[in-house]
Amino acid sequence: MTNLEEAIRERAYYLWSADGQPEGKADVYWLNAQRDVLTTALEGPNMAPVGPVSATTKPAKKARVARSGKAKSRVA
Repeated sequence: MTNLEEAIRERAYYLWSADGQPEGKADVYWLNAQRDVLTTALEGPNMAPVGPVSATTKPAKKARVARSGKAKSRVA
């Protein structure tokens, strides 16, 4: 086993444990761990450690931006 594979395996186990050890999502945890490990490796050794992240967390919604200008008005 390579060091990379071992790091991914450990990260996947950490994520799985942090989520309460759900059944049937091994591929999701492996892919999330792979992304975390490879991103950390690309960013260099000065990168802060990656904290716990839920594999089932939905991405945040984009903030709405207020538009400037005239507002549309309804004509009856």
